Amino acid sequence: MKRFLVISSDGHAGLLPGEYRPYVEAKYRDAFDEALKLQIAQTKETEKMFLVDEINQKWRKGHEYELTGAWDHDARMKVCDEDGIAAEILFPDGITEMNTPPFGAGIGLSTRGADPELQWAGARAHNRWISEFCQMAPERRCGVAVVPALWDIDEAIKEVKWARQQGLRSIMIPVQWGQFPAYHNPRYDPLWAVCEDLEMVVNYHSGPADQEDYFGVWPPKPGDDVTRGAMGIYVSEVLWFVARPLTFLIWGGVFEQFPRLKVSITEGMADWVPHHMAILDRHFEHSPTEQKLGDYISHLTMKPSDYFRRNVRVGSMVTRAEAEDRDRIGIKNIMWGSDYPHPEGSWPKTGTKMEAALRGLPEGDLENILGRNALEWYGFDEEKLASIVDCIGPTSDRFAALD
Repeated sequence: MKRFLVISSDGHAGLLPGEYRPYVEAKYRDAFDEALKLQIAQTKETEKMFLVDEINQKWRKGHEYELTGAWDHDARMKVCDEDGIAAEILFPDGITEMNTPPFGAGIGLSTRGADPELQWAGARAHNRWISEFCQMAPERRCGVAVVPALWDIDEAIKEVKWARQQGLRSIMIPVQWGQFPAYHNPRYDPLWAVCEDLEMVVNYHSGPADQEDYFGVWPPKPGDDVTRGAMGIYVSEVLWFVARPLTFLIWGGVFEQFPRLKVSITEGMADWVPHHMAILDRHFEHSPTEQKLGDYISHLTMKPSDYFRRNVRVGSMVTRAEAEDRDRIGIKNIMWGSDYPHPEGSWPKTGTKMEAALRGLPEGDLENILGRNALEWYGFDEEKLASIVDCIGPTSDRFAALD
């Protein structure tokens, strides 16, 4: 019976806070020690605000060992094997296991209130560790290097080159650019060029949004009241922010200038794609002449949706609705992800959730969504994964349509 290759486009890994210390350059360790207590306190407040603390306490019961897979090799291998996951793309972690990288170098990667030198130090500490972690199972792990590119493009390029030399094949850059030029600015061209040349996937990961607008002071302080409706506003807009860079990259001609540049939008769902691309295509095909807006398309040779099809992939846990809309989203553009070890992800019910979302799909579509798209996008070695798939890959009968 056929077994499917499964590659999770969205996994998270990171050390417990204090254990990053050996990976921080010696000259920053005193600052690390001073910041550690504040980081832990702020994370705990954020846990309370997002109700993660309450959820985690219940969710962790009976899964204590498996959750150490956020940093422990053996535990992670156990979880992946049981879930039928042959390989993963690994992003930094956050509040779930208190293991975000130091100095604000985690998923948020915000420049607001950050010290550029320290944020770079935190990013490099995580990158050193994740490169080691990936080498424990190099055929099964694609590490994502944290690159706070907004501060200094030359430093970003150096980090990209270092990461590639260490076997990492992807980078994560900030979703929001704050006071810096947006991503259609030519200052980023050297970064896009080196990522294109080295086949490094550029990732935008969901999480950052205008937290200060919603919650007031961010990170939260103990005892602060949460503004009414703040969480509803956050969850309504956070997915928009992770998709926003695409608008700049497409209209700015970045994909026209760098046709082999690979970009991934991760944990931002995929159901927004058809509607958003339809809006962009309409403005490409009609607005310049109908609304007398001047020429903003002559530097482009394709429709916005064509650039999306060629240059962009979307990592999502994949809902049933997204699976049914796969042709409009793009069957080659969707990559399934488990989001392990986060409680909003598929684990520890990955098999059940995967089957419910993808049951009845044609075999070719299943192959693309479950693993082939990620395999090709991130450059995994199919031959090295074949024996693993033969042992743990989910079988085709699990996705058979119900009578």
